[in-house]
Amino acid sequence: MRTGRLQTLLLHQLDRVSTGGWLLGLLFFALSLTPSLIPRHFVTQGVLCGCAFAAGYGIGVFLEWLWDYLELKWSSPRLASWIGRLTALGCLVLALVFLWFSTGWQNSIRAEMGVADVEAQQPVLVAAIAVLPAALLIGLGTVLVHGVQWLSRRLRRVIPRRVALAGAILAIGLLAATIGQGVVGRGLLYAADRFYANLDTLAGSYAEAPIDPLRSGSAASLVDWDTIGLDARIYVQSGPTQDEIAALTGRPAVEPLRVYVGLRSAETPTDRAALALAEMDRVGAFDRSVLVLIMPVGTGWVEPAAVDTLEVLHGGDVASVAVQYSYLTSWLSLVSEPDVGVETARALFNAVYERWTMMPRDARPRLYLHGLSLGAYSSIASSSLYDILADPFDGALFVGTPFASEAWRDTTANRDPGSPWWHPEIGDGSVVRFSNGFGDLVGDTRPWGPLRTVFLQYPSDPIVFFEPSMLYRAPVWLTGPRAEGISPLLDWYPVVTFLQLLLDMALAQTSPIGFGHVYAPQDYFDAWVQITGSDGLSETDISTLRQRLSRHGELQVIEGGWFRTAATD
Repeated sequence: MRTGRLQTLLLHQLDRVSTGGWLLGLLFFALSLTPSLIPRHFVTQGVLCGCAFAAGYGIGVFLEWLWDYLELKWSSPRLASWIGRLTALGCLVLALVFLWFSTGWQNSIRAEMGVADVEAQQPVLVAAIAVLPAALLIGLGTVLVHGVQWLSRRLRRVIPRRVALAGAILAIGLLAATIGQGVVGRGLLYAADRFYANLDTLAGSYAEAPIDPLRSGSAASLVDWDTIGLDARIYVQSGPTQDEIAALTGRPAVEPLRVYVGLRSAETPTDRAALALAEMDRVGAFDRSVLVLIMPVGTGWVEPAAVDTLEVLHGGDVASVAVQYSYLTSWLSLVSEPDVGVETARALFNAVYERWTMMPRDARPRLYLHGLSLGAYSSIASSSLYDILADPFDGALFVGTPFASEAWRDTTANRDPGSPWWHPEIGDGSVVRFSNGFGDLVGDTRPWGPLRTVFLQYPSDPIVFFEPSMLYRAPVWLTGPRAEGISPLLDWYPVVTFLQLLLDMALAQTSPIGFGHVYAPQDYFDAWVQITGSDGLSETDISTLRQRLSRHGELQVIEGGWFRTAATD
């Protein structure tokens, strides 16, 4: 008798729980264990699973409410109840099975990247960790629902029931959006900005100012050493020297020039661009053969491998200039304020381009643009095609261009039929070429036009291939043949894949070098060879230099030359 009562009580409690919520929650939980672009630690996997469960639960509860709101009825409520219970039980079994297989799925990504497998994803810990974010998000959703119900009851006293419900949903939705985005979101963004600004100030405060008068921040410099942070100081003080380049190439070399203007170096983007131009004049940047305008990543970091390889390629006869525009990491800036660097990029380009076009064509340096990540987004937007057609600059290298770049998306969308989204072919390749790395630019002897542009992007880079529309439809790059470095088990699922790639963006720097958002020195090198030419080096010399570069992200000394390849974005 007691057993029967207990069973009845248990079924009654189950009926009070949203069957649709548990069904979709468990289904999303299970699907979130499938592989995406970047390998996940069990902690991050647990957080993702919890968020996916909460998203599925919320959608399931909404669909149940919508069914009742439309006054739809099951022909047999008792049968429908049992079907719902059995389906939810099936989703629970599916989640347990997927937990069991999750280690193999994560290892399928590692296999593509050539890194060691993990023995276990610790499924029990994944499930335990998932409870916290799921409970927090579901609790927040419950509070909002109760708020709608409370307001709707009061509005029903003066307006019709359905109008009251619609008004309550709209009012609570606007209030939540205002608080979430306008108060909490902006507050967190401001706190993050202050944190990274203080880190930028303090982390570099212990380094001594450079002695070389040609370096930014020295006693002779127009840029105060105290106004540029850690990332800028690494760029200014690192890199191959004249002697190291000569030893590496076996040819005479000169000392490369590097100019950097920090966010604290001047008040406005226009002032910072003017300061950069003055510093370039001071060190003689316009007397070099190659001049590169660099937009750094969000924190102000300039990837050393990008600059080192160019300086070695041209025997040090290179001047590069970078201007900081933010303190936030690129992925955080990308989702909150992607246009933050555009004004700075345009100010720098306009100032330098105006000076450059005034110089005699046979006496001015070749002018190039470069940007990585959010820097690529800003650099692309720095100039208008119609403004440079009469006198175009010489080329550009954009690396890991974010998905939010309209120019990148338009160029990719206009690819030749038959070429994949992840490696587009654009016309005859005389203006724009795409590279996925792994030496795919080596041996490309197609003729270039006067303006050479290369987009370097790894198919496993979520900064490039994330799409907000993945929330409800499969991305183009998941159709057709898979690119190198992509797990063959990766597939698209509504909402879930969106959440997976959103997390992948935050983890993009954790991949091994040559994958994700960590670009290898030799891939930079191959791109620069295509864009700037080989500067008289033979194919044998080029091949030798390429083989000496490392993919492993460590500081490597090679016959007197060295390359730092670890990014800190």
